[in-house]
This record gives sequence, C-alpha cells and structure tokens, in this order.
Amino acid sequence: MRLAVIALISLLLFATFCSLGVWQVHRRAWKLDLIAKVDSRVHRPAIEAPLRPQWPAVNAADDEYLHVQASGTFLYDKQTLVQAVTDLGSGFWVLTPLRRDDGELVMVNRGFVLPEWRKEASAAPASSTRVTVAGLLRMDEPKGVFLRHNDAAIDLWYTRDLQGIAAKRGLGPVAPYFIDMQAGPGAQPDPRTAPVPGLTQVHFPNNHMSYLVTWFALAAMTLAGAGLLWRDEWRRGSRLKK
Repeated sequence: MRLAVIALISLLLFATFCSLGVWQVHRRAWKLDLIAKVDSRVHRPAIEAPLRPQWPAVNAADDEYLHVQASGTFLYDKQTLVQAVTDLGSGFWVLTPLRRDDGELVMVNRGFVLPEWRKEASAAPASSTRVTVAGLLRMDEPKGVFLRHNDAAIDLWYTRDLQGIAAKRGLGPVAPYFIDMQAGPGAQPDPRTAPVPGLTQVHFPNNHMSYLVTWFALAAMTLAGAGLLWRDEWRRGSRLKK
C-alpha cells in the first residue's frame, strides 16, 4: 500500500513538473518570436499609420511596435496626462490628439513630463501648425492597472485608454491605437519644461530557459527521489517477510 501511494504521488508530481516545463518551452518559443517581430518592426522605415478603413483590422499581434508616421495638426487643448513612472522619475505621459489631413484623429504620446510641467500644459495653445509625427504604433489600453482604475469623472488616468479619453474630451471616434512619438535629433528635453519622447521600452525579459530547466530538473529529482523511496520500502518489506 505504501509503495502504491509513493508511486501515485510521484507520478502526479512528475506529470505536473513536466507539464510546466513543456509550457515554458512553448512560452520561450513565443517570446523569441515576439522579440524577433518587434525588433524587425522597430527598425523598418516608417510607414503611414493605418487610416480609418484599416482600423478594424489593426491588432497587437500583427501591428504593435510598427514604425509609423502621420501628418496633421495637434489639438493641444484636448491633451490628457496619464500617470507614469520612468527612469526620469514619477510624472505623466502627454497624450495629445492629432487631427490628420483627412480629418481623422489619432492619439500621440508626445513623451514623459515631470509634475512641474503641468503649469505649461494649462497654457497650451488651442491648435498648432501642421506637423509630421513618427514613432511606434501601440495598442489601446482600456483597462487600468492592479488596484488602480481609470476614473474619467475626475480625469484620472493610469493607462492610455483611448476611447475613454476621447469620450471625456468630446473627440468622437479616434484610432484604436496611439503613436509613441520617437525622439528627434539633438539633446533630450528637460521633462520639467517639455515632453521627453522616445522612452518606449522594446526590450522583453526572456527567462523562460531558466524556468524550463528548473521544472524539468524538479521532474528528474522527483523520479530519483521516488526511486530511492521505492527501493527502501521494498527492502523494508522484504526484511519484514523474513
């Protein structure tokens, strides 16, 4: 009976550890594919950002981190600050609508600012001259973060919830993606006085090899431990029979 229990528990643990190891093998393959795709997209020449007829087909798997560009006029009076933490400190992303030449709207993350910049934001002009913006296509972030939820009523945003922000600002339909504006030539702006673009993180941690080695090692240790217990129990039973 003891041998049967040992065998059953050992098989369950072995199967569990092997399943986790196989899962990590698939996760590692997925992560490597993601890294390769993102690296390829980021370094391609900028293409025109998807227009309204293309919006329904835009998705994270095929389009996120594409290098895109769009031309139009910034609506500074409709911009929104989204809370953020970067290497520059705790502050905000500056999300500003861009009215494209065809009249459609796409949100642009113009960069990171520190809280001191909010004084500048209140004095922003209502419109601007025509500009061409280049950067990385990023998908809508409709959900908040853990224990922090966007609250449109008080204009508090933890994620770049494009549709929620558009409704709050009375913008009407906006693209289901935003453009993370790339850094221009020259020195980095002071985040106390101007948005700092080009802070998009495109490096993804890939620790799946260590995880899968751990799970398969535990599976092997389970078999080895079960073998030792089985041997000891069998010897013990043999002695009792004598």
